[in-house]
Amino acid sequence: MTTADLNSLAATGIRRLSALDTVRARIALAVELGLLAPGERLPSNAEIARALDVAEITVRRALESLAEDGVIERRRGRGGGTLVAEHPPARRVREVGAYRASAAEVRELIDHRLVLESGLAQLAATRSPDIPGLRALVARMREAAGWAEFHELDTEFHRAVAAPGPAAAVRQYEVVLRELHRFYLPYPMAKLRESNREHARLVDALEAGRPEAAARVVRAHVGRLHETMFVGLE
Repeated sequence: MTTADLNSLAATGIRRLSALDTVRARIALAVELGLLAPGERLPSNAEIARALDVAEITVRRALESLAEDGVIERRRGRGGGTLVAEHPPARRVREVGAYRASAAEVRELIDHRLVLESGLAQLAATRSPDIPGLRALVARMREAAGWAEFHELDTEFHRAVAAPGPAAAVRQYEVVLRELHRFYLPYPMAKLRESNREHARLVDALEAGRPEAAARVVRAHVGRLHETMFVGLE
């Protein structure tokens, strides 16, 4: 899949959905897969908007409609907020189908990212990566309160790892990362903490100037997406 191929996908699959429907689908699919547990409190609308790259008003309207569908609950007062329903209905949100139908595309994007990112990490270990900045991001992810905050920091981390690479390769990597993030779902913090331990190992390899070790960490880290993204959880 080339950059031109990626750019040609604009009218296919999930790209036919409105921004509101993509939020509905991503939250509902995360609930159906058990990534968001019954009774779990969702982050603020602003945090969700940043994580899913949509407007805050889009998130508000999507959550309102999911509440009408019984997928989430809006509670008032002390201890209230937006929570996953205790008994959410299955297969209620039809827009989820567009995500399920995109499994082959997601797997190809993961492989494309794996090739690009492992090469960029290998190069970064021989150049001058921002080790203090990367370690600071790992520390912030360790303290992240929820999946939305973690996702923002995770994206920043991976872009920082790639930054020392050749400009053309970095641009292509950015396109792949952006496309793959269209399929990002909320994940349990336990899984994200585990992912962050791999980030720390990657920084260790970069700081030690060990290109093969850096590439090896990235291959395992990105390759695991075949199991941990929704395509591996169905």
